[in-house]
Amino acid sequence: MKANIVIIGAGISGTSIAYHLAKKGMKDIVVVDSGYLTNGSTGRCGAGIRQQWGTKSNCILAKKSIEFFETAKEELAYDGDIEFKQEGYLILASDKEEDITFEKNVILQNSLGIPAKKLNKKETLQIVPYLNPDAFYSATFCNTDGHLNPFKMTDAFYEAAKRLGVTFLFFEEVKNIIVENHQIQKVITSKREIQTNQVCNAAGGYSKEIGLMVGIDIPVYSENHEILVTEPIEKMQGPMVMSFTKNIYCQQVPHGSFIMGRSNPKAVHDHDISSTWLFLDEMAKTVCHIAPLIGELRVIRQWGGSYNISPDKQPIISDCEELPGFTVACGFSGHGFMFSPMTGLLISEIIFNEKTTVDISLYHLNRFKQHQPTDIEISVV
Repeated sequence: MKANIVIIGAGISGTSIAYHLAKKGMKDIVVVDSGYLTNGSTGRCGAGIRQQWGTKSNCILAKKSIEFFETAKEELAYDGDIEFKQEGYLILASDKEEDITFEKNVILQNSLGIPAKKLNKKETLQIVPYLNPDAFYSATFCNTDGHLNPFKMTDAFYEAAKRLGVTFLFFEEVKNIIVENHQIQKVITSKREIQTNQVCNAAGGYSKEIGLMVGIDIPVYSENHEILVTEPIEKMQGPMVMSFTKNIYCQQVPHGSFIMGRSNPKAVHDHDISSTWLFLDEMAKTVCHIAPLIGELRVIRQWGGSYNISPDKQPIISDCEELPGFTVACGFSGHGFMFSPMTGLLISEIIFNEKTTVDISLYHLNRFKQHQPTDIEISVV
C-alpha cells in the first residue's frame, strides 16, 4: 500500500488534519488508528469550547476554531446535528488576585475581538442563579463560547474526509516507522506496510511513543483526567461553569445531563484511564459547594481520559527539522478538541509549505530546545 501521508490517530485532530489536507487537493491520505473513531482522548473529553485565554496565541486559535464550528455543519455537509451549544463559558474567580488576572485577560480578549466581559457577583448570579455566592469572588463570561458533541463533530470531519477520498484504517496499530538516510520510508502496522515519505503524529496520549519510533523525543507526557455524567433533567444551566482554583468544569449538555470534570494534581504520568471513588468524592464536595442544586443529582457513570501535556501546557503544532516529512500535533494539555479546526488547517499549511494563518513558531517543537516556551496558562482543567 502507498500513501502520500499517513496520519496516526483518528481522533478530532487526526480527522481534522485529514479533511484539511484533502480539501487542499492531497490524494492518497491514510489515517491509521489502533482502535476506532474517537477511541482515545476525543471520545472521553469534556468537549468545551472557550475563547477566554490569557495568551494571545491561544485566544486566536480558539476564536478561529469557534468561527469554524459555527458553520461546520454546512462546511462539512454533515447530515446530523453536531450539537454546538453556544451559550457561553462562565469562569469563576475565587479571590481578588484571580479577579485582577481575569480583568487583564478580558482586556486582551476584547482587543482580539472576543466578546468576553467581567462580571461582579450580582451579574454572575443573574446568569446562573443557583451558584453559592460565598464560593466565588467575581467571574468572566463570553456568550460565544460553548460546547459540542465530540462524537458527532469528529464524525462530521470523518465523513467529509472520506468523501474527499481519505482512507481510514481502524483497529490497526502502528508498530514501527522506517527511516533511512533521514527520510521516512514506510509505516509498519499490525496488518500491513504502507510506503510513504510523510507521517503526521496526531496520536494523542501516545504521541511520545510515535515520536520515539523515528528517533524524536517529543517532551510530552500523558496523564489521566476524570469526568462524570449525571442523570438528565430539564434545562437549568446555559453556560459552562468553570473554576481554575476550585478545579472544576460543569456543563449541562443538550439532552439534559450534567458533565463535569477535574484534574488530579497527584496523577501519575502514564496511560491509565481508569476512574476512582476518590475522584467522585472530591467532585461531589466541590460541586456541592459551588452549585448545591447540582449536588442533588444522581451520577450515571464516570470515566477517565488521557491529557497529553507539554512542558508549557501549550500545543505542539509543528514540522520537525531533524526529519523532513514528519509533522506533529500533540501536547494540547486537554484542549485539543477546542483547537481542532485550526490544528487541521495549520498542519495542512505546514505540509503544503504555505504561510500559516497563525505564527507557527509559537507552537513549534523547537521552542523547548531554545528554552523559550510560550506563556503558561493558569491551569489545564
